[in-house]
Amino acid sequence: MKIICIGNYPPRQCGIATFTENLVKAIQKAALAQSIEIAIEVIAMNDSGQTYGYPPIVTKTIRDQDKNDYLEAAAYINQSGADICLVEHEYGIFGGNSGLLLISLLRLLKIPVVTTFHSVLQKPNFHQKEVLKRIAVYSSAVVVMSKLAIDFLKEVFEVPASKIFYIEHGVPDFELMKPGIPAAPKSWEGRKVILTFGLIGRSKGIETAIKALPTIVEKHPDVLYVVMGKTHPHVIRYAGEEYREWLTDMVNRMELSNHVQFIDEYVNEAQLVSCLLAADIYVTPYHNKAQITSGTLCYGLAGGCAVLSTPYWHAEEILQDGRGGLFEFGDTEALSAQINELFDEPEKLSAMQQKAYRYGCTIAWPLVGKAYIDIFIKINKLAVHNETHLEEQYQLIDYPFNPQHIIRMTDNTGILQHAHGCTPNYKTGYCLDDNARALLLSIMAFQQFKDPKYLALITRYLAYINHMQHKDGSFDNFMTYAHTIFENKSSEDAFGRTIWALGYLIRFAPNDNLFQLGMDLFHKSTNQIDQLCHVRGYANTIAGLYHYVNRFPDQDRFIKIITGLANKLCDEFDVYSKDNWHWFESIMTYDNGLLPASLYKAYELTGIERFIKTADASTACLESKCFINNYLSLIGNNRWLTMDEDYEMFAQQPIDALAMVVLYQSIFQLRKNKQTAEKIRTSFKWFLGYNDLDLPLYDVDTCGCNDGIESFSINRNQGAESTIAYHLAWLMAAPYFEAEMPAKEAILSVENITYG
Repeated sequence: MKIICIGNYPPRQCGIATFTENLVKAIQKAALAQSIEIAIEVIAMNDSGQTYGYPPIVTKTIRDQDKNDYLEAAAYINQSGADICLVEHEYGIFGGNSGLLLISLLRLLKIPVVTTFHSVLQKPNFHQKEVLKRIAVYSSAVVVMSKLAIDFLKEVFEVPASKIFYIEHGVPDFELMKPGIPAAPKSWEGRKVILTFGLIGRSKGIETAIKALPTIVEKHPDVLYVVMGKTHPHVIRYAGEEYREWLTDMVNRMELSNHVQFIDEYVNEAQLVSCLLAADIYVTPYHNKAQITSGTLCYGLAGGCAVLSTPYWHAEEILQDGRGGLFEFGDTEALSAQINELFDEPEKLSAMQQKAYRYGCTIAWPLVGKAYIDIFIKINKLAVHNETHLEEQYQLIDYPFNPQHIIRMTDNTGILQHAHGCTPNYKTGYCLDDNARALLLSIMAFQQFKDPKYLALITRYLAYINHMQHKDGSFDNFMTYAHTIFENKSSEDAFGRTIWALGYLIRFAPNDNLFQLGMDLFHKSTNQIDQLCHVRGYANTIAGLYHYVNRFPDQDRFIKIITGLANKLCDEFDVYSKDNWHWFESIMTYDNGLLPASLYKAYELTGIERFIKTADASTACLESKCFINNYLSLIGNNRWLTMDEDYEMFAQQPIDALAMVVLYQSIFQLRKNKQTAEKIRTSFKWFLGYNDLDLPLYDVDTCGCNDGIESFSINRNQGAESTIAYHLAWLMAAPYFEAEMPAKEAILSVENITYG
């Protein structure tokens, strides 16, 4: 069996590197003891700008912020003959927000993945939660080192219990190592030694132990508190040695220099074992409750120290049954009292030390290595990678329609344009585009749910449109929160989207009063159609006229207008179409799916072959750019796609995913084929995580849609455009998910919901 392990590795100095090295050696030794043939190689993570002199077991490296390195590593693993990939996961060691670049590797692997989670958070942020959920999806097994982490994985991250394995943090076999270890420091001779070790930073709370010393020294003047370890590299990078210097100054001010020793070294394992065996008490005075695993705590126990700790999660769990003691965060008096009690009562100190040592024997690395091998054997028998991919995981049934964020963004004037996170941003005011789209959404929602709240929203957005229209039928676009209209220059996009919404209102008005106002606004605005000169203005306007003609099929005048606009679209297509570029412009920008979608609608009404031929050719061209993979990969607005040039896939926008849903629904209305229905579902799943980052745009906590996909994160602002796009796509896609929905939810029909 061949294992490839991904993680930090020495000589890089960090806890994950040490853990990975110890685990790899433990697996090798356990395999040898069981006469199991296991070959292991390591792919090591390099932090920004750093390289290390790795041993031969490291066959490849990944630069943490280089996405191509992850993709190359995936290809390497797939071609290596490896049977299992073992991942040592900690948020800080992989690139992208919360380590999301790791997902780009895992989604490509063709072998089973076993992932060790070194951190499992109770209250993760959006990226932390979604990244870990996806890593778990791509893992056939996940390993945690505390029982509380099991609960978090199941309840917070929705990981199936069948995937979760509990293996405690390994420690050296102190009994086997005793004969060969070096002597403890001479300065410790004749002293009562209290020890804290590990990489140093403010979260370690070392000042708590120092402040407890005067009371201890008063009763036990031979006490020595040893702080062993270098400052964490990340702390060095951003704050230098500020914390260590502050601690040193504190020691000097408190006149404790004879009782505190700083060992500014990254000691090897033999030295560490020697020091732990020589120490009397081990202290972890950490500040943070939310620490699910502490390797240093396990080492302190295994070294036979009496362990005292603040009550972070792992300490509460592991120090039960008299294996150690707890004191509250920052409580120097409690710590000094407990230490004095142990030194005053040697029998009690010895009993705690013996319990700790016996416990350490049960979590020695050889036993941990065997436990991992047992998982490998179990997973390897399945013979295939866990292929429960995200496109199968994320279905509409898991995301009920909820307008909470739409309502949050709407006030008495209309819907606000932008948001900071999920909080409306009053500074950016309102725009015609968003209120027109919101009108369309609220009409569609009322069609499905018949809830009066959607009727109230219809009137709100329609009032904004009414206010922004001039007597000649043109519209202003923007209004400040203080109700000042600005940037009055007409926008063809905003005009077309408004015609679209008004046409839909006329076709599906909930009552005659709204119908009459819609008719008035619509007919005034048709005076402006001749002024249109851009392809998206044509396409959006065709969508509105399409609905009007469906309400009044004998209106030849409007069919002629549709025909004229569609011909203009085709004329533009003919100008730019050549070789492998079959598009309406020399550049693909935004809302691309709407252009061919409008031609399918024009063909549906007119039967003119030119329209459907152009629609088919432009759709094929668009698909060649957006379906390079089996999921939707949109053209981003960092740099648009120009003819004969490459393009940026970031930042991808929700309106473009909606436009693809619109496109495929338009095709389905004509052809009713299964392949098109599947593309509707695939396009909608872009919102749910079936995309280039493997992360959802829709936020189940806020019921809003994030503003886009960036190269290393999701844009967490949830503006009106994005959230409306998601909810419109939901309503449009729902009929095509009907088979999986409960009967009470499956009340849409393809005929009832038509967006374009």
